[in-house]
Amino acid sequence: MNKIRCLIVDDEELARTLLENYVNRLPFLELVGKCKNPLEAMAILQQEHIDLLLLDIQMPELSGIDFLKSLTQKPFTVFTTAYESYALEGYSLDVVDYLLKPIGFERFLQAVNKVVERVAQRQTLPTPTLPAKEFVLVKADHKIHRLLLDEILYIQSMREYVAFHTAAGRILSLGSLKNLEEELPADRFMRIHKSYIVALDKVNSLEGNMLHIGKEPLPVGASYKDEVLRRGFMK
Repeated sequence: MNKIRCLIVDDEELARTLLENYVNRLPFLELVGKCKNPLEAMAILQQEHIDLLLLDIQMPELSGIDFLKSLTQKPFTVFTTAYESYALEGYSLDVVDYLLKPIGFERFLQAVNKVVERVAQRQTLPTPTLPAKEFVLVKADHKIHRLLLDEILYIQSMREYVAFHTAAGRILSLGSLKNLEEELPADRFMRIHKSYIVALDKVNSLEGNMLHIGKEPLPVGASYKDEVLRRGFMK
């Protein structure tokens, strides 16, 4: 069995350090990252495969429970918390285990062994065909927005931010077009400029080097022109 890839999410530095120490003591675990809040964790989950999420519950801005509910593809999760009152809700989310702080190594090992069993069971099952991705998770205004791909007209780079333009308005989020270009399905989205990605089915017309989505003209960059020609938008 391959190593179990772990992500620690806890707003307390001492708790993160303790869990890191426990993970590093077990050779079949691999620590992918440590995060002090769910928004940092979301960025890692979008880029990395995670088998085990070691997740605190009470955190500023977004609780571990609300964060877990927001995930469509959930890793095996072990809650780590100082409060017993969340146990029932945790198990209703099908978490593997619920560790009450302060966490001893023996109790941590018991939880990890449960994860090992589940991972082994999953690896013996045939891999299902995943449905085409129909949304992206966008961090904005201290929230995580589930933005349907069909709603996106185009995406604009604004220095360290990206703006998702939809018929209902604009959502501004930290990020880069490069990462989005890799994440979005290439048969539905296309980079046409260093500052723009467009939804192909939302393109209305092309006039010169300006591509139109609704009434909005968007420039086609010189380095992207050949690809736009190849895709059939420019004659």
